[in-house]
Amino acid sequence: MDDTGVSVRVPGTVRRIVSLVPSLTESVAATLPDALVGATDWCSHPAGLDVARVRGTKNPDLDAVRRLRPDVVLANFEENRPQDIEALRASGLAVWVTRILTLEQAFDSLARMFTQACRTEPPAWLDMAREAWREPCTGPRRTAVVPIWRRPWMVVGRDTFTGDVLRRLGVDNLYAGHPERYPKIPLDELNGRRPDVVVLPDEPYAFSSADGPEAFPGLTCALVSGRLLTWYGPSLVEAPALLRRALA
Repeated sequence: MDDTGVSVRVPGTVRRIVSLVPSLTESVAATLPDALVGATDWCSHPAGLDVARVRGTKNPDLDAVRRLRPDVVLANFEENRPQDIEALRASGLAVWVTRILTLEQAFDSLARMFTQACRTEPPAWLDMAREAWREPCTGPRRTAVVPIWRRPWMVVGRDTFTGDVLRRLGVDNLYAGHPERYPKIPLDELNGRRPDVVVLPDEPYAFSSADGPEAFPGLTCALVSGRLLTWYGPSLVEAPALLRRALA
């Protein structure tokens, strides 16, 4: 069964994989490159990935996916729409859906995905990622707000992978207790919370030194890689060291 509790009929041998999630695409490309036959237009890693493209995560070309004849399609409960997942399953395709809200869930989910959905051993980089995150944060804790969009301003709220990654780095999301996972918050309120740091990732909104920090006068802003902060895959190996540096 996949992470959502759905029984998935995966062939005993998997030779053709389509991924509808950028981080899972990178994970498979680093582990079973010859098996990856399709990915979304947003799958940017590894650089130069040469596979069929099936449009976006929210609007995949389902016929293009079917034409690729995958043994398994990899999806995520948050990034992909239920109706697309169900349509592919109705076509007789095996669709494995991940559900990842914490770092530990990422490690366990990826191990299960490779073993049960991809029919291979968990990769060495997954053990390296576990080891990279093994040491707990021992320094002073800081508070943060984490915008992910502007016009309107949206931030990371409760139960998110991003929030858990920051927590492990000693940074506590001020909106972790919000009822919504990605609430819309007025800019005046964000500034009024006076966080120790405003974390500005470069995805999904491409915050940059010229677009974002000016909205938070008098506050410390940290520009970080969205891939390091939100992706679960090989990037987890280098993420703790690079994020600590960026957040410093």
